[in-house]
Amino acid sequence: MVIPAALPAGPGRAEPRASAAAAGLSGRMRSSLTPLGPPVSRDRVIATFPKWYTPSACLQLKEDFHGQVNAACQRRNTGTVGLNLSKVVVVGDLYVGKTSLIHRFCKNVFDRDYKATIGVDFEIERFEIAGIPYSLQMQWLEDALRENEPGSCFVFLVGTKKDLLSGAACAQAEVEAVQLANEMQAEYWSVSAKTGENVKAFFLRVAALAFEQSVLQDLERRDSSRLQLGAGDLIRMEGSLAETQESKRPSSLGCC
Repeated sequence: MVIPAALPAGPGRAEPRASAAAAGLSGRMRSSLTPLGPPVSRDRVIATFPKWYTPSACLQLKEDFHGQVNAACQRRNTGTVGLNLSKVVVVGDLYVGKTSLIHRFCKNVFDRDYKATIGVDFEIERFEIAGIPYSLQMQWLEDALRENEPGSCFVFLVGTKKDLLSGAACAQAEVEAVQLANEMQAEYWSVSAKTGENVKAFFLRVAALAFEQSVLQDLERRDSSRLQLGAGDLIRMEGSLAETQESKRPSSLGCC
């Protein structure tokens, strides 16, 4: 689930509540089959592992997909991952920019005339990651944190109004945000829905992390299924193969 928050406001601007600033992505990947759609646009193709915003507050410092994921993608052995729909759930206080953030990425628009989003709304974005089709459903849901167990999500702390701050004020806000992200065990990003700065990079990062976990989970499930195949009473075979074959021969009458 994703919970964005506006960066601390400058002089003359009211500050949003700190609780507005959390973000995350469901690790359990509740999935459903997605309908076939048009080809993935070029700006949704991810060939290499997207980089973090700052190494001071990131979920993974590595620069490439997991070795098992790379191998599975090269063999086109990713199971049902290409048919599944993973969810990005965006939560946060009013006026922190949840709707603007998603509209900037999905539609490349910014609407100055803000209207509060009532209830639940969503967008679906299609990607191609390491040659494999992948889809994210981006959803607004205020009580999403209560629907996910602690530790079951990738968590991102997102400052959504980077354009409102500059210079020393922006640097100080990011220092505080990085500290909060580390306390939350979250990855921090600073973006601007108004200008579009870092919005695409952020969502490509989210998609890549979700895709990697989906593939690893699928591989684990299939390995587990193979181990359980034929589970039940075990037949114990004792002795060597030669001894077993010898025991099957009819015994000779008499003795030597």
